[in-house]
Amino acid sequence: MSGPNHPGIDAGLSAELASVVSGARRRALRDGDRQIDTAHLLHSLLESDPEVRAVFDGGPQVARLLGYLVQRSIGYGLRWQSAVEDSGAGPVVAGGRWSPVAAGAMEEAYERAVLRGDERACGLDLLAALVADPRSRAVEVLGRAGVELPPLLERIESGCEECVSGGDAG
Repeated sequence: MSGPNHPGIDAGLSAELASVVSGARRRALRDGDRQIDTAHLLHSLLESDPEVRAVFDGGPQVARLLGYLVQRSIGYGLRWQSAVEDSGAGPVVAGGRWSPVAAGAMEEAYERAVLRGDERACGLDLLAALVADPRSRAVEVLGRAGVELPPLLERIESGCEECVSGGDAG
């Protein structure tokens, strides 16, 4: 969890990832959801981060994912609105803007960046964190769209190596 030196959920983000988070916030508000969840983050990542889109198995897979996420936002998501996304890993923060799973993914993305020697998380860090919890809504969306997680994780790790050499100073 957050230690005394942790900058907070929003502070350790690249400029691009801060834009993704902003998009996820807008989507959650527009959809009438109580909290930003991992599906909101996945949707925003796919729409705005070319490095994230590149790790998927081509354009048709991205199109299926976006189609499913749009359907979710206009109807399927209604069954999620009454419940907080919770992996059971920790307490639900009352009145929080983030689901517990999404908050954990944001923190894990930052921790991945730090382990890589970077002060800012990139989109691939967040994608890796989103797929780390098999009970997250992002993983459910990926599964429904036919995305196989092991090959996706391999492509994410390869992409993260390029993220380091890309030198995103945010």
